[in-house]
Amino acid sequence: MTQTIDLKRAPLPSDTGGKDLGIFLPIANGGWILSSSAPPIDGSYAYNRQVAQLADGAGYDFIMAMAKWRGYGGTTDHWRYAMESQMMMAGLAEVTKEVKVWATVHTLLQNPAVTAKMIMTLDHISQGRAGLNVVNGSYKGEFEQMGAWREELDHDERYTFAEEWVHAIKRLWTEDTVDYQGKYVTLTDCQSDPKPFSRPFLVCAGSSKRGMAFTINEMDAIFLSGTTKEELAKNSGMAKAMAKEAGRTIKTYSMMTLVLGDTDAEAEALAAKYVEGFDEGAWRGMMKAYGFLDVEIGRQNDFTTKARSGFMSSHLMGAPATLAAKLIDMLGGCDLDGMMLIFPDYITGVPRFAQEVLPAIREAFPGTL
Repeated sequence: MTQTIDLKRAPLPSDTGGKDLGIFLPIANGGWILSSSAPPIDGSYAYNRQVAQLADGAGYDFIMAMAKWRGYGGTTDHWRYAMESQMMMAGLAEVTKEVKVWATVHTLLQNPAVTAKMIMTLDHISQGRAGLNVVNGSYKGEFEQMGAWREELDHDERYTFAEEWVHAIKRLWTEDTVDYQGKYVTLTDCQSDPKPFSRPFLVCAGSSKRGMAFTINEMDAIFLSGTTKEELAKNSGMAKAMAKEAGRTIKTYSMMTLVLGDTDAEAEALAAKYVEGFDEGAWRGMMKAYGFLDVEIGRQNDFTTKARSGFMSSHLMGAPATLAAKLIDMLGGCDLDGMMLIFPDYITGVPRFAQEVLPAIREAFPGTL
Protein backbone atom coordinates (compact mmCIF):
# COMPACT_ATOMS: atom_id res chain seq x y z
CA MET A 1 0.00 0.00 0.00
CA THR A 2 1.35 3.39 -0.98
CA GLN A 3 1.82 5.82 1.89
CA THR A 4 1.33 9.51 1.19
CA ILE A 5 2.99 12.12 3.39
CA ASP A 6 1.35 15.54 3.69
CA LEU A 7 4.25 17.94 3.33
CA LYS A 8 3.29 21.52 4.11
CA ARG A 9 5.04 24.28 2.22
CA ALA A 10 7.37 26.31 4.38
CA PRO A 11 5.72 29.70 5.08
CA LEU A 12 7.06 33.04 3.92
CA PRO A 13 6.53 36.50 5.48
CA SER A 14 3.86 37.37 2.90
CA ASP A 15 1.71 34.57 4.31
CA THR A 16 1.13 36.85 7.31
CA GLY A 17 1.01 40.22 5.56
CA GLY A 18 4.70 41.02 5.15
CA LYS A 19 6.63 41.31 1.91
CA ASP A 20 9.17 38.75 0.71
CA LEU A 21 12.42 40.46 -0.30
CA GLY A 22 15.08 38.29 -1.86
CA ILE A 23 18.28 38.47 -3.86
CA PHE A 24 18.83 37.31 -7.45
CA LEU A 25 22.36 35.99 -7.14
CA PRO A 26 24.95 36.98 -9.78
CA ILE A 27 26.17 33.45 -10.57
CA ALA A 28 27.50 34.44 -14.01
CA ASN A 29 30.04 37.08 -14.99
CA GLY A 30 28.69 40.57 -15.58
CA GLY A 31 25.72 40.26 -13.25
CA TRP A 32 22.53 41.78 -14.59
CA ILE A 33 23.86 44.80 -16.48
CA LEU A 34 25.12 44.56 -20.07
CA SER A 35 27.86 47.12 -19.68
CA SER A 36 31.62 47.45 -19.64
CA SER A 37 31.34 50.32 -17.14
CA ALA A 38 29.27 48.54 -14.49
CA PRO A 39 31.04 47.25 -11.35
CA PRO A 40 32.90 44.04 -12.25
CA ILE A 41 31.22 40.80 -11.13
CA ASP A 42 32.99 37.54 -11.88
CA GLY A 43 30.10 35.19 -10.99
CA SER A 44 32.41 33.06 -8.86
CA TYR A 45 31.41 30.88 -5.93
CA ALA A 46 33.53 33.05 -3.64
CA TYR A 47 31.63 36.19 -4.67
CA ASN A 48 28.24 34.52 -4.30
CA ARG A 49 29.16 33.01 -0.95
CA GLN A 50 29.92 36.50 0.33
CA VAL A 51 26.63 37.82 -1.06
CA ALA A 52 24.66 34.92 0.45
CA GLN A 53 26.18 35.45 3.88
CA LEU A 54 25.48 39.19 3.71
CA ALA A 55 21.85 38.47 2.75
CA ASP A 56 21.52 35.89 5.52
CA GLY A 57 22.92 38.21 8.16
CA ALA A 58 20.79 41.14 7.02
CA GLY A 59 17.50 39.21 7.16
CA TYR A 60 16.55 38.84 3.50
CA ASP A 61 13.92 36.16 2.85
CA PHE A 62 15.52 34.22 0.01
CA ILE A 63 18.38 33.96 -2.44
CA MET A 64 17.86 32.49 -5.90
CA ALA A 65 20.26 31.35 -8.61
CA MET A 66 19.42 31.07 -12.29
CA ALA A 67 20.59 28.23 -14.56
CA LYS A 68 22.63 29.38 -17.55
CA TRP A 69 24.45 27.23 -20.11
CA ARG A 70 25.73 29.69 -22.72
CA GLY A 71 26.76 33.33 -22.64
CA TYR A 72 25.81 36.26 -24.87
CA GLY A 73 29.22 37.34 -26.19
CA GLY A 74 29.97 40.99 -26.82
CA THR A 75 32.99 42.88 -25.56
CA THR A 76 32.22 41.73 -22.01
CA ASP A 77 31.65 38.06 -22.95
CA HIS A 78 28.56 38.41 -20.79
CA TRP A 79 27.47 35.29 -18.83
CA ARG A 80 30.02 33.00 -20.46
CA TYR A 81 31.36 32.02 -17.05
CA ALA A 82 28.56 30.67 -14.87
CA MET A 83 28.21 28.41 -11.85
CA GLU A 84 25.64 25.55 -11.85
CA SER A 85 22.52 26.50 -9.92
CA GLN A 86 21.78 23.41 -7.80
CA MET A 87 25.39 22.81 -6.81
CA MET A 88 25.80 26.49 -5.99
CA MET A 89 22.75 26.56 -3.74
CA ALA A 90 23.83 23.41 -1.91
CA GLY A 91 27.12 25.07 -1.06
CA LEU A 92 25.42 28.29 0.01
CA ALA A 93 22.90 26.37 2.13
CA GLU A 94 25.81 25.07 4.19
CA VAL A 95 27.20 28.55 4.90
CA THR A 96 23.87 30.25 5.73
CA LYS A 97 21.37 29.76 8.55
CA GLU A 98 18.05 31.49 7.87
CA VAL A 99 17.75 32.70 4.27
CA LYS A 100 15.79 30.41 1.92
CA VAL A 101 17.80 28.87 -0.91
CA TRP A 102 16.09 28.50 -4.30
CA ALA A 103 17.74 26.68 -7.20
CA THR A 104 16.69 26.75 -10.86
CA VAL A 105 16.11 23.70 -13.08
CA HIS A 106 15.26 23.56 -16.79
CA THR A 107 12.64 20.85 -17.19
CA LEU A 108 14.05 19.68 -20.55
CA LEU A 109 17.46 18.92 -19.04
CA GLN A 110 16.72 16.77 -15.98
CA ASN A 111 14.63 13.71 -15.27
CA PRO A 112 12.02 14.57 -12.61
CA ALA A 113 13.17 11.74 -10.33
CA VAL A 114 16.71 13.14 -10.42
CA THR A 115 15.44 16.63 -9.66
CA ALA A 116 13.22 15.39 -6.83
CA LYS A 117 16.24 13.75 -5.20
CA MET A 118 18.52 16.76 -5.71
CA ILE A 119 16.08 19.32 -4.31
CA MET A 120 15.27 17.00 -1.40
CA THR A 121 19.00 16.90 -0.67
CA LEU A 122 19.12 20.70 -0.82
CA ASP A 123 16.22 20.77 1.64
CA HIS A 124 18.09 18.49 4.06
CA ILE A 125 21.31 20.49 3.79
CA SER A 126 19.38 23.71 4.47
CA GLN A 127 17.09 22.19 7.13
CA GLY A 128 13.87 22.99 5.26
CA ARG A 129 14.85 26.14 3.35
CA ALA A 130 14.86 24.74 -0.21
CA GLY A 131 12.96 26.11 -3.18
CA LEU A 132 12.79 25.33 -6.89
CA ASN A 133 12.47 27.80 -9.76
CA VAL A 134 11.06 25.91 -12.76
CA VAL A 135 12.08 27.01 -16.28
CA ASN A 136 10.40 25.32 -19.21
CA GLY A 137 12.93 25.82 -21.98
CA SER A 138 12.93 28.97 -24.09
CA TYR A 139 16.63 29.20 -25.00
CA LYS A 140 17.02 27.13 -28.14
CA GLY A 141 20.70 27.91 -28.68
CA GLU A 142 21.67 26.80 -25.18
CA PHE A 143 19.91 23.49 -25.60
CA GLU A 144 21.03 22.81 -29.19
CA GLN A 145 24.70 22.99 -28.23
CA MET A 146 24.20 19.94 -26.00
CA GLY A 147 21.70 18.11 -28.20
CA ALA A 148 18.84 18.73 -25.77
CA TRP A 149 16.45 20.89 -27.81
CA ARG A 150 13.19 19.12 -28.70
CA GLU A 151 11.68 20.48 -31.91
CA GLU A 152 8.48 18.48 -31.38
CA LEU A 153 7.66 20.57 -28.30
CA ASP A 154 6.35 23.99 -29.22
CA HIS A 155 5.84 26.71 -26.60
CA ASP A 156 2.54 25.43 -25.21
CA GLU A 157 3.54 21.77 -25.39
CA ARG A 158 6.61 22.48 -23.28
CA TYR A 159 4.21 23.48 -20.51
CA THR A 160 2.31 20.21 -20.95
CA PHE A 161 5.66 18.48 -20.49
CA ALA A 162 6.37 20.65 -17.43
CA GLU A 163 3.00 19.82 -15.86
CA GLU A 164 3.77 16.10 -15.95
CA TRP A 165 7.31 16.80 -14.72
CA VAL A 166 6.08 18.77 -11.69
CA HIS A 167 3.27 16.32 -10.91
CA ALA A 168 5.86 13.52 -10.82
CA ILE A 169 8.16 15.46 -8.49
CA LYS A 170 5.36 16.37 -6.07
CA ARG A 171 4.34 12.73 -5.82
CA LEU A 172 7.93 11.56 -5.33
CA TRP A 173 8.26 14.04 -2.45
CA THR A 174 5.19 12.59 -0.68
CA GLU A 175 4.59 8.96 -1.69
CA ASP A 176 6.40 5.71 -0.86
CA THR A 177 6.42 4.58 -4.48
CA VAL A 178 5.11 6.18 -7.65
CA ASP A 179 3.68 4.73 -10.85
CA TYR A 180 3.09 7.46 -13.41
CA GLN A 181 2.35 7.12 -17.11
CA GLY A 182 2.04 10.43 -18.89
CA LYS A 183 2.57 11.60 -22.42
CA TYR A 184 6.18 12.49 -21.67
CA VAL A 185 7.00 11.25 -18.16
CA THR A 186 7.04 7.62 -17.07
CA LEU A 187 7.75 6.34 -13.56
CA THR A 188 7.50 2.66 -12.65
CA ASP A 189 7.50 1.73 -8.97
CA CYS A 190 9.75 4.75 -8.56
CA GLN A 191 11.07 5.47 -5.07
CA SER A 192 12.63 8.67 -3.75
CA ASP A 193 13.61 8.71 -0.09
CA PRO A 194 14.05 10.34 2.29
CA LYS A 195 11.40 13.01 1.88
CA PRO A 196 12.00 16.77 2.21
CA PHE A 197 11.46 18.29 5.65
CA SER A 198 8.84 20.61 4.17
CA ARG A 199 7.53 20.86 0.65
CA PRO A 200 10.08 23.01 -1.24
CA PHE A 201 8.73 26.37 -2.39
CA LEU A 202 7.93 26.38 -6.14
CA VAL A 203 8.26 29.44 -8.39
CA CYS A 204 8.08 30.15 -12.11
CA ALA A 205 8.11 33.17 -14.40
CA GLY A 206 5.52 32.00 -16.93
CA SER A 207 4.23 35.18 -18.58
CA SER A 208 2.29 33.87 -21.58
CA LYS A 209 -1.32 32.81 -21.20
CA ARG A 210 -0.27 29.16 -21.10
CA GLY A 211 2.67 29.91 -18.84
CA MET A 212 0.53 31.82 -16.34
CA ALA A 213 -2.01 28.99 -16.25
CA PHE A 214 0.76 26.47 -15.52
CA THR A 215 2.30 28.65 -12.81
CA ILE A 216 -1.00 29.42 -11.11
CA ASN A 217 -2.06 25.77 -11.07
CA GLU A 218 1.27 24.26 -9.97
CA MET A 219 3.48 26.85 -8.27
CA ASP A 220 3.47 28.90 -5.06
CA ALA A 221 4.64 32.14 -6.66
CA ILE A 222 4.94 33.79 -10.05
CA PHE A 223 7.52 36.32 -11.22
CA LEU A 224 5.79 39.07 -13.19
CA SER A 225 7.04 41.90 -15.35
CA GLY A 226 5.57 45.18 -16.53
CA THR A 227 6.99 48.18 -18.31
CA THR A 228 4.89 50.49 -16.13
CA LYS A 229 3.47 50.33 -12.62
CA GLU A 230 -0.01 50.12 -14.14
CA GLU A 231 0.92 47.14 -16.30
CA LEU A 232 2.54 45.35 -13.37
CA ALA A 233 -0.53 45.97 -11.21
CA LYS A 234 -2.73 44.60 -13.99
CA ASN A 235 -0.63 41.46 -14.31
CA SER A 236 -0.59 40.90 -10.55
CA GLY A 237 -4.35 41.32 -10.33
CA MET A 238 -4.88 38.98 -13.26
CA ALA A 239 -2.70 36.26 -11.71
CA LYS A 240 -4.49 36.45 -8.38
CA ALA A 241 -7.91 36.44 -10.05
CA MET A 242 -6.96 33.37 -12.11
CA ALA A 243 -5.73 31.62 -8.98
CA LYS A 244 -8.93 32.41 -7.10
CA GLU A 245 -10.99 31.03 -9.98
CA ALA A 246 -8.89 27.85 -9.83
CA GLY A 247 -9.44 27.56 -6.07
CA ARG A 248 -5.83 28.40 -5.26
CA THR A 249 -3.72 31.32 -4.04
CA ILE A 250 -0.55 32.58 -5.72
CA LYS A 251 2.18 34.93 -4.55
CA THR A 252 3.10 37.62 -7.08
CA TYR A 253 6.70 38.84 -7.25
CA SER A 254 8.59 41.24 -9.47
CA MET A 255 12.29 41.62 -10.21
CA MET A 256 14.06 44.96 -9.81
CA THR A 257 17.57 46.35 -10.19
CA LEU A 258 18.32 49.04 -7.61
CA VAL A 259 20.87 51.81 -8.15
CA LEU A 260 21.46 53.39 -4.76
CA GLY A 261 23.31 56.67 -4.23
CA ASP A 262 23.84 59.17 -1.44
CA THR A 263 21.57 61.51 -3.40
CA ASP A 264 19.13 61.09 -6.27
CA ALA A 265 21.57 62.91 -8.53
CA GLU A 266 24.40 60.55 -7.64
CA ALA A 267 22.23 57.49 -8.31
CA GLU A 268 21.14 58.91 -11.67
CA ALA A 269 24.78 59.61 -12.56
CA LEU A 270 25.73 56.02 -11.71
CA ALA A 271 22.92 54.66 -13.89
CA ALA A 272 23.98 56.95 -16.74
CA LYS A 273 27.56 55.68 -16.40
CA TYR A 274 26.37 52.09 -16.78
CA VAL A 275 24.35 53.03 -19.87
CA GLU A 276 27.44 54.66 -21.42
CA GLY A 277 29.22 51.30 -21.34
CA PHE A 278 26.30 49.44 -22.95
CA ASP A 279 27.52 46.24 -24.64
CA GLU A 280 25.74 46.16 -28.00
CA GLY A 281 27.20 42.78 -28.91
CA ALA A 282 26.01 41.14 -25.69
CA TRP A 283 22.57 42.70 -26.20
CA ARG A 284 22.36 41.19 -29.69
CA GLY A 285 23.47 37.84 -28.31
CA MET A 286 20.74 37.99 -25.67
CA MET A 287 18.06 39.03 -28.16
CA LYS A 288 19.07 36.17 -30.46
CA ALA A 289 18.87 33.73 -27.54
CA TYR A 290 15.30 34.89 -26.88
CA GLY A 291 14.39 34.61 -30.58
CA PHE A 292 13.85 38.33 -31.13
CA LEU A 293 16.53 38.70 -33.82
CA ASP A 294 16.04 35.46 -35.73
CA VAL A 295 13.48 36.89 -38.14
CA GLU A 296 14.21 40.58 -38.30
CA ILE A 297 17.40 42.25 -37.08
CA GLY A 298 16.56 45.23 -34.91
CA ARG A 299 13.01 44.11 -34.19
CA GLN A 300 11.76 46.00 -31.13
CA ASN A 301 9.33 45.34 -28.32
CA ASP A 302 9.10 46.39 -24.68
CA PHE A 303 11.71 43.86 -23.55
CA THR A 304 14.27 44.69 -26.24
CA THR A 305 13.84 48.41 -25.70
CA LYS A 306 14.29 48.09 -21.94
CA ALA A 307 17.35 45.87 -22.36
CA ARG A 308 18.95 48.46 -24.65
CA SER A 309 19.62 50.54 -21.55
CA GLY A 310 21.99 47.79 -20.44
CA PHE A 311 19.73 46.81 -17.54
CA MET A 312 18.36 43.29 -17.89
CA SER A 313 15.36 44.05 -15.67
CA SER A 314 13.31 47.06 -14.66
CA HIS A 315 15.36 49.39 -12.49
CA LEU A 316 14.89 52.10 -9.90
CA MET A 317 17.45 54.66 -8.77
CA GLY A 318 17.72 57.17 -5.99
CA ALA A 319 18.84 57.97 -2.49
CA PRO A 320 17.68 55.58 0.28
CA ALA A 321 14.53 57.56 1.12
CA THR A 322 13.63 57.87 -2.56
CA LEU A 323 14.08 54.18 -3.22
CA ALA A 324 12.08 53.27 -0.12
CA ALA A 325 9.18 55.44 -1.25
CA LYS A 326 9.25 54.01 -4.78
CA LEU A 327 9.37 50.41 -3.57
CA ILE A 328 6.60 50.93 -1.01
CA ASP A 329 4.45 52.49 -3.73
CA MET A 330 5.14 49.62 -6.12
CA LEU A 331 4.70 46.79 -3.61
CA GLY A 332 1.45 48.27 -2.31
CA GLY A 333 0.09 49.80 -5.50
CA CYS A 334 0.67 46.64 -7.55
CA ASP A 335 -0.48 44.31 -4.75
CA LEU A 336 2.82 42.41 -4.93
CA ASP A 337 3.78 39.87 -2.30
CA GLY A 338 7.47 40.42 -2.77
CA MET A 339 10.39 41.42 -4.92
CA MET A 340 13.65 39.84 -6.04
CA LEU A 341 16.40 42.45 -5.93
CA ILE A 342 19.46 42.97 -8.11
CA PHE A 343 22.38 45.29 -7.34
CA PRO A 344 25.14 46.62 -9.62
CA ASP A 345 27.55 45.88 -6.76
CA TYR A 346 26.12 43.30 -4.37
CA ILE A 347 28.88 43.52 -1.79
CA THR A 348 28.02 47.14 -1.00
CA GLY A 349 24.38 47.12 -2.14
CA VAL A 350 23.01 44.18 -0.13
CA PRO A 351 23.97 45.50 3.34
CA ARG A 352 23.30 49.14 2.49
CA PHE A 353 19.76 48.37 1.33
CA ALA A 354 19.14 46.41 4.52
CA GLN A 355 20.40 49.24 6.70
CA GLU A 356 19.02 52.29 4.91
CA VAL A 357 15.95 51.20 2.87
CA LEU A 358 14.51 48.05 4.44
CA PRO A 359 13.46 49.67 7.76
CA ALA A 360 10.96 51.91 5.95
CA ILE A 361 9.52 48.90 4.09
CA ARG A 362 9.17 46.99 7.35
CA GLU A 363 7.31 49.93 8.84
CA ALA A 364 4.99 50.17 5.84
CA PHE A 365 4.34 46.42 5.71
CA PRO A 366 4.44 44.88 9.20
CA GLY A 367 5.56 41.27 9.08
CA THR A 368 8.35 41.90 6.57
CA LEU A 369 11.59 40.34 7.80
